[in-house]
Amino acid sequence: MGSFAKHVILTHANLNKAPHLPSTTTAPAATRTSRRSAVVWTASFLVSAMLEVRRPPPPAEAESWGTRSFIWEKYFSPGLSPEEAVARIRQTTEGMHDMRHMLDTLSWRYVMFFIRLKSAYLDSDLKNAMATLPENRRRAYVKVANEVVDNMSELDRYVRSPKVYESYVYYEKALKSLDDLLVLLT
Repeated sequence: MGSFAKHVILTHANLNKAPHLPSTTTAPAATRTSRRSAVVWTASFLVSAMLEVRRPPPPAEAESWGTRSFIWEKYFSPGLSPEEAVARIRQTTEGMHDMRHMLDTLSWRYVMFFIRLKSAYLDSDLKNAMATLPENRRRAYVKVANEVVDNMSELDRYVRSPKVYESYVYYEKALKSLDDLLVLLT
């Protein structure tokens, strides 16, 4: 209440003074137009910047953001070619080899997320990669691919529990079966 009274008093105290009027000399027309052009230029710049922000990024940049829609990839995205599937299996194997540090530090959550992500892609990649093999090697490929899937699911199970010894055992089994799979694919 005190602050309201202070503002009312200040307002009534200044009523006796004459309002501040600009001087009778007018500013030159050049300064008025330059200010007007600056305001117009700033407004047009802001509008164009806002329109630029709303524009979607080019497709090449959108892929490098790191955010993906797993539902879109699973149900609506076309599958990879067999050669790309083999390359992704090779990349998965390298990633599994590099995962040793996470197991040593017992980072179970990261290991579990990594294994589940790679397992989800590995299912479709194993089916696509079979097209690169000749008929006589497909039976051995199916056997090794089933071992890979079984070992990855067991590794996921023991990482989820978390049981250290069993996790290491199935990690080594999964690595061995992935390496055998790469030997068959090359």
